[in-house]
Amino acid sequence: MATDAAGGRNGDLTRLHYVGVGLAAVTGVIHLVLGAGALAANLADPLGIAFIGAAAGFAAGIVGVLRGDERLRSRVVLLGIPFTAGQVVLYVALNWPDIFGIGGVADKLVQLALLAVLFALYRRDA
Repeated sequence: MATDAAGGRNGDLTRLHYVGVGLAAVTGVIHLVLGAGALAANLADPLGIAFIGAAAGFAAGIVGVLRGDERLRSRVVLLGIPFTAGQVVLYVALNWPDIFGIGGVADKLVQLALLAVLFALYRRDA
């Protein structure tokens, strides 16, 4: 199995894994920026804290995929499905009927693409 420069095993990562990592990074950065903006206005803003938590969840998933073994990767994929789907559902529930803001829609499109990648990885490995 190949080892990357940082010592993590990446020999069995596929292009689909890397697409998922890229999508998770995009949505993670979006959540980090939104959270930082909300917390800059009010350090006790629960939505800002939730955004930072979501960004941390995506970061943890990325690390789990890039640094983990096959068993950890399969768990990250399995946990990533409800984590990401829950965010899409919460976005619609909390923003209804004004769900078509450009930033929210762009982020949800990234998350839907991430869900497609996660389901493809899950089905392939099942």
